[in-house]
Amino acid sequence: MGATGAVFQPELIELMRAVLDDAAVMLTEAKRTSAMKAEIASNILACAAKGERDPVALRIAALSAIVECTHYSHDISPERRAV
Repeated sequence: MGATGAVFQPELIELMRAVLDDAAVMLTEAKRTSAMKAEIASNILACAAKGERDPVALRIAALSAIVECTHYSHDISPERRAV
């Protein structure tokens, strides 16, 4: 992940939490799992640990976790997809 040993200021922690909450709201209820939230948080933390402080960039990192975790469903035929 790359965030090992990173120290974040309270303002950044608040921003990262808001980004995580915003991203979680974008998920369907069925996909709003602790595992998905952990993946989103991991991407946000990794981005912030590299020095990113721009809210837009942190949101992009959060959204990339959503896309990466859900892209496989497009490879499944419509007949086999769960509703």
